[in-house]
Amino acid sequence: MDARLVAMTLCDYFSAADDQAALAVAGRAGGPAEAALDVVFLKNIDPVAAIAQLEAILTDCTYEEASRRPRAGQLLSSPEDEGRFIISVSDTLAEALAEATEADLERVAEPWSMTAELQQSKVDASKALDVLEALAGLAQRARAADMHLYCWWSI
Repeated sequence: MDARLVAMTLCDYFSAADDQAALAVAGRAGGPAEAALDVVFLKNIDPVAAIAQLEAILTDCTYEEASRRPRAGQLLSSPEDEGRFIISVSDTLAEALAEATEADLERVAEPWSMTAELQQSKVDASKALDVLEALAGLAQRARAADMHLYCWWSI
């Protein structure tokens, strides 16, 4: 992928009641924020590889196990959606983030920041911790509202 495209990749993580509600924002230029959903605005936090790496580190499993879990990095929208996609986040990761303590997030930030995906995006441990705190907050709010997590991935 062209480095210029990577630099412009938006990864807005959000909560929605179900896949159908998440898909309703797929074609919107403003994504989930335009639909007044609970959103964490991130750049370059890949909802497939980087999130599977996070799940592996946080839940103490292998990358392969994390990437094969139900809903992990699953493309829900059409591959022809012109650079805007809806990707599901595994419920296992959402639950782990919702239950994570500040100490858990601090423990995970350093090794996650050392993965190839975050190194490529120049995300250090401090930035990784900020991302983890934002995602954990989103996961906590989603769990309280009985919702799932998704990513609106716009290239």
